[in-house]
Amino acid sequence: HPCEVLGDLGYAVHQGRQLHGLKVGVVAPDANILHSWTEAAAVLPIHVVQVFAQPWHSRRAVEVGRFSTTTDLAALATSNIIVPDAGGAAKAELLPFQVAADLLARYAPQALFTPCPPVTRGQEVSSDAMSAPQCRTFEAKAFLLHAQNALLEAKLNR
Repeated sequence: HPCEVLGDLGYAVHQGRQLHGLKVGVVAPDANILHSWTEAAAVLPIHVVQVFAQPWHSRRAVEVGRFSTTTDLAALATSNIIVPDAGGAAKAELLPFQVAADLLARYAPQALFTPCPPVTRGQEVSSDAMSAPQCRTFEAKAFLLHAQNALLEAKLNR
């Protein structure tokens, strides 16, 4: 998951987004992908907001200054990247926070929508969201290979 986050960030920069001040909306329970995004917010000049049901909120906001939690999907309106993830939540818990094409059009028409694979249409995302113009899953996830290669190279050249 840390490499996936690096890949998404690399893709965002490639698309002309500035890393400094980047806002990431993670529509997910407290699980692996959210943990990786909060770890990125702890060391990079980005802000991450978790949008999900309160019982699933991360407690990392105390540890990470550029991280917040909410139950309000309108918080996605300022996001440059939106990342939904099922993270082990049940379908009934996911449906109120499902990212659909109309939500993207209303709150985040300029955002990069990069769902965490595997994506379950009809749960964390709707089918129409996967074909929305903001959906960049395939392009962004192609940057995962670059992120992994760069990380390996950096570690092996120490």
